Amino acid sequence: MNHVRETEVVVIGAGQAGLSAAHHLRRSGYEPERDFVVFDHSPGPGGAWQFRWPSLTWGKVHGMHALPGMELTGADPVRPAAEVVTEYFAAYEHAFDLRVRRPVDVRAVREGTGGRLLVETSAGEWSTRALINATGTWGRPFWPRYPGQETFRGRQLHTARYAGPQEFAGQRVVVVGGGASGTQHLLEIAPYAAATTWVTRRPPVFREGPFDEDAGRAAVALVEERVRHGLPPKSVVSVTGLPLNDAIRAGLESGVLDRQPMFDRITPDGVEWKDGRRVAGDVILWATGFRAAVDHLAPLRLREPGGGIRVDGTRAVADPRIHLVGYGPSASTVGANRAGRTAVRDIRRLLAENASTVAA
Repeated sequence: MNHVRETEVVVIGAGQAGLSAAHHLRRSGYEPERDFVVFDHSPGPGGAWQFRWPSLTWGKVHGMHALPGMELTGADPVRPAAEVVTEYFAAYEHAFDLRVRRPVDVRAVREGTGGRLLVETSAGEWSTRALINATGTWGRPFWPRYPGQETFRGRQLHTARYAGPQEFAGQRVVVVGGGASGTQHLLEIAPYAAATTWVTRRPPVFREGPFDEDAGRAAVALVEERVRHGLPPKSVVSVTGLPLNDAIRAGLESGVLDRQPMFDRITPDGVEWKDGRRVAGDVILWATGFRAAVDHLAPLRLREPGGGIRVDGTRAVADPRIHLVGYGPSASTVGANRAGRTAVRDIRRLLAENASTVAA
């Protein structure tokens, strides 16, 4: 018979949002392994950052906010961001004794007994009074579907599998996507590739000025309305626009960032538009973003008819025991920090109310 362990709070995910939540649980007097447990499916610290491509250096990263209680200072701008953030997250886990369990896959969260939730994992089953879901999006890359996609004789890959520009040497590369990843890929690949083509569904919007904390908060507010109505969240980046820095300006002037409208179909040798125009390609690189990794919550039936999970703050409206951090408006690093604090505050209130009810 399987042994089910009990705890007060389970945190799923140890990226920015999960570590922020664990930190605030610790500050509130909850003890790791006794009162809460943190599961992470990754092999080591660093969240999704540990999987970023080596050519994404720390100096190219914008909008990364420090975790609560410990600043990230003195990082070499030429070091890979994956190394910088992995070391920072590892030091953070150690400094606050968060005791993250990894690698652990959470397979399902379902209704348990006595008003508790049952969390089924690769490391056994846990019964909990509340759950903080901080699984992010990296595990669910989004691949759009277009006619003829299966006929393409070249290579197709997603940003999640991008390893650097050298692998595209001498090839004709079609980059799909209007976000920061798409432009970064293009600027890196262009010096190596035989040719590059940039296509996006919508014309890109470039913004001037620094992306400071105030700008981050404003962007979070723009995304929040969707999840409040149960719609699938858009990324915070989608509403901020692309930073118009020196590298982007150079790309626009050189023609590397000459955006084309989205093609209508994929051919064996490239892509094609309705007007008959064609572009030959050896590679299609899909820089098309990610979707929230929340399939393990499916047994709880939290999704609204619009396809998303409706949240109030971080609390799932359909189940107050569930909090989603790093989801929708809290997907940015500044949003994740605030969400961790909010979730813990609400969970403390919920558990106190439950305790009072039992005592009565």
